[in-house]
Amino acid sequence: MPWMHPIVYQDYDAIVPSLIGPLGLCATEQWLGLIDFLPSDAPLHPPQTPLLREVARQIAAYGADPTFRFDLPYRLEGTPHQRAVWERIAAIPLGEIVRYAEIAWQVGSSARAVGTACGRNPLPIVIPCHRVVAKQGLGGFNANRNGVDWGPLKYKLLVHEGVL
Repeated sequence: MPWMHPIVYQDYDAIVPSLIGPLGLCATEQWLGLIDFLPSDAPLHPPQTPLLREVARQIAAYGADPTFRFDLPYRLEGTPHQRAVWERIAAIPLGEIVRYAEIAWQVGSSARAVGTACGRNPLPIVIPCHRVVAKQGLGGFNANRNGVDWGPLKYKLLVHEGVL
């Protein structure tokens, strides 16, 4: 899976458009495993499986209507701490934001560790880590995955959802 290395577009099963730019998708036949933000010039690669076509459809539906609720089969691979943080993030309702420290208190951790887990979220947008903010300001976003500052996308998603 792509993470902290140069972007190799062929690593993705599909690259689809979204309201915030191209998204790289990795999935099996049964579940979605990864959504990656990609540079605006990333070449689109249409989904070839029923699941990937459904992911693309739901991403487009969210782009058209921020109240759209994702309903996708996915599998989260991470440490028990990461999975606990991701489960808490998945429960944040549309129109709300939560501070890193609040999630830290809920899962018995630290704000910094929660921020690290947010940065490792394999399914941003579906698991809305953009709704987790710092004590002052928005905080980071997507842990500069692939060496890119994705912070402006966090802002754009929160504006799309009417939070900002």
